[in-house]
Amino acid sequence: MHALSDPVRVAIFADIAMSNCSQNCTSFSSVEDKAIPKSTLSQHFKSLREAGLIRSERLGVEMQNLSRCGEIDKRFPGLLPAILSAHKIQNDARQHTAKTGRKKSIRAVAK
Repeated sequence: MHALSDPVRVAIFADIAMSNCSQNCTSFSSVEDKAIPKSTLSQHFKSLREAGLIRSERLGVEMQNLSRCGEIDKRFPGLLPAILSAHKIQNDARQHTAKTGRKKSIRAVAK
């Protein structure tokens, strides 16, 4: 759970988990419209790997990242969908605030 406590890491994991294919590290050089330095990005991937949330495989000079959602869901049914759903709700609320300039409760966005 600690690995998903950082908003950038949860955004990276959500993107990988919702993708049907592996993704390379460089595709995350910008997360949530923020530029992420390579060294910081490397630390985020390390945390996700050590937590067992992703698997990284070297393909030539690139690292390809795959989610381990299937394996995790077998041990903890429903946990990752709940986390990803909460992330989507928070993201939608953040985007709504950015568009309108007004804060709206997360409960209102979830409905």
